[in-house]
Amino acid sequence: MANIKELAKYRNYEFSSGGYTGEDYKSFERKYINYLKSIAKEYGWELVKANKNHYCFSAFLKHKYKYVYLSISDVRYSNDWFNKILFRTATSDTDYTGGSNQYTNLTNLKYAIYGCFNKE
Repeated sequence: MANIKELAKYRNYEFSSGGYTGEDYKSFERKYINYLKSIAKEYGWELVKANKNHYCFSAFLKHKYKYVYLSISDVRYSNDWFNKILFRTATSDTDYTGGSNQYTNLTNLKYAIYGCFNKE
């Protein structure tokens, strides 16, 4: 499984660009999603959906009856995928409007998600 150190190697990396998603991004995205799966397993959550896009992605995690949505922006233009990850509560794995937008970095992501799941 991927870990933060492995993902951090992509900080300041210049991803390929074009009409088709590059293999470098596909590899990065697989590692990132595997990292999400590993923290989900660690905390007893479930990664229920990963929406792969051109050079960004979003995902839904579930714990009991609660959902958390997260999204990373286009990796070609900044390190926001590491420093500014959008997350919020959701009512289902199709709720793209959910709770208030919040942001965290990759290092604190699992704690931010934990906080959402444990909010009353």
